[in-house]
Amino acid sequence: MDPATLIGLVLAFGAMFTMLIMEGASVTSILLPAPMILVFFGTIAVGVASGTISDALVAVKALPKAFKGKIESPKALIDRLVALAEVARKDGLLAMEHEAAETKDPFLSRALQNLADGVDGEDLRLQLEDDIATKESTDAIGHKFFATMGGFAPTVGIIGTVVSLTHVLENLSKPDELGHMIAAAFVATLWGLVSANFMWLPIGARLKRLSQLEADRMVLAMEGVLSIQAGSQPMLLAERLRAMVPAHELADGKAKGKGKDDGSPLDGLQEAA
Repeated sequence: MDPATLIGLVLAFGAMFTMLIMEGASVTSILLPAPMILVFFGTIAVGVASGTISDALVAVKALPKAFKGKIESPKALIDRLVALAEVARKDGLLAMEHEAAETKDPFLSRALQNLADGVDGEDLRLQLEDDIATKESTDAIGHKFFATMGGFAPTVGIIGTVVSLTHVLENLSKPDELGHMIAAAFVATLWGLVSANFMWLPIGARLKRLSQLEADRMVLAMEGVLSIQAGSQPMLLAERLRAMVPAHELADGKAKGKGKDDGSPLDGLQEAA
């Protein structure tokens, strides 16, 4: 689990509430049910209205990934592909059928099974590229949904403020209550801005980043499988795959494994949640 989103949200809201306390204000002054209901439920409603029901369901299913999604090091995948290349050189491509059954990653498993079935290289590349494109298209529904809500939220907050100010103008005969009513009116704008910039936009950006990392990992697996089919030497394959990965990602993988038993190449190859 990568806690970046959770840490960021806690720090952001913590900073806002700390500012309130340091300014001498009460935290409960912004925790008003009426404007919060309008901003949150109104934003979700227009987010759903901007797409389809299936889009909203996809986004809801993707939401836990923003908090629990794992960012796997590509080093484990490279080690696995190099080990598969050694098996293929020793036992032939038919041995990939057994390896496919032992692989937990569905994308890599399908690729290895097709390799064992003797699928032509060009056809296999087209099939794998279609799988990657479909994955990216599905993921885009989720992160675009939250980005869209991030765009709507501030305007919904302004609507709440206008509605509240209308109520203020109806009570000009009560000057003692005007200050409190005007302050409460702007709470809707506050929550519109806060929900957009502290929640919806960061969640959308997080899901987009995770999708990008997963797509990069799938491309790495595809190139490795196609190189195995072409009979690439394991050492050359390792060098080529490492050249496709940013240096800091390989360094992170080495740092995590430092001082620990390397174990089987199968270990560490888990599909990103």
